[in-house]
Amino acid sequence: MGTAAGSAFDTDTLRRAIEGNTGNNLLSLYADDAEIRIVDRNNQPSHPTVLHGRGQIAELLDDVYSRDMTHRLDRCVVQGDHAAYCESCEYGDGTRVLAESMVTLRDGKISDQLIIQAWDE
Repeated sequence: MGTAAGSAFDTDTLRRAIEGNTGNNLLSLYADDAEIRIVDRNNQPSHPTVLHGRGQIAELLDDVYSRDMTHRLDRCVVQGDHAAYCESCEYGDGTRVLAESMVTLRDGKISDQLIIQAWDE
């Protein structure tokens, strides 16, 4: 993977951050005013969960990384000021989660992210 041409966004850092055991390294990849929209079974496209700023994003990451689960970056594509990646996760009980993200980059940081996720029920 590595750093994308013409961008300071480092996909190796993204992999290490996602696959790590805290959300701190992942949080460092977000701009201070970043926004995340999450769409899933409970938060449908017309009413997604919306997080504004690193404070709210930190709360989400603290919650996610406090759970008994593993995270893996499966694929990542960076083109100009945009990136897309697939993350697969598994809880200790075997429940699986799949999340697809499309991000907008500004100065090498994530400024906007759309996450579409699904999990075993």
